[in-house]
Amino acid sequence: MKHLLILLALTVLVLVTSFTQDTTSKQLSVGDAAADFTLPYATKDSVSPDNLTLSSLFGKRAIVLAFYPADWSGGCTKEMCTMRDNFSALSELNAEILGISGDYEYSHHEWAKHLELPIKLVADHTHAVAKNYNSYNDAAGYNKRTIYVIDKQGKIAYIDPKYSVRDMDSFNKLKAALKNLQ
Repeated sequence: MKHLLILLALTVLVLVTSFTQDTTSKQLSVGDAAADFTLPYATKDSVSPDNLTLSSLFGKRAIVLAFYPADWSGGCTKEMCTMRDNFSALSELNAEILGISGDYEYSHHEWAKHLELPIKLVADHTHAVAKNYNSYNDAAGYNKRTIYVIDKQGKIAYIDPKYSVRDMDSFNKLKAALKNLQ
């Protein structure tokens, strides 16, 4: 009986330890392969009937993954409007912009329509992609505002883990990173 109790106590200890260990993904770095994903998305014109697979975009253009906390919020509206207002310049740098938050594609569609956003907004409801890209804030329950640039070969070429909408500094660094890929 004593051995059974010890075995049971050890089993409980192992289970508790395994559930409380840090389960975050490894820190991504410039040069790493971009983690692929397939998620629903929307544009200002519609909610897409098909999902978007990141790797299907490789080889065509540089890809900007713009993680943001939530549709309809002040900072996120400013961030996406900056992308909208500079869409021509970003297109000239051969970039495709993907906004990613935990909001559903139906919210994305209405928000994109309201703001006339010319970009795809990807719906990461479970935040699995944000977690893979170290772009999720566990305490807040929202994505962090982070930027990843992925080159045509599917490699991470630039990371801004603290993208800021306070001024144009972060955006100008993003443009410079895209220019370096030309």
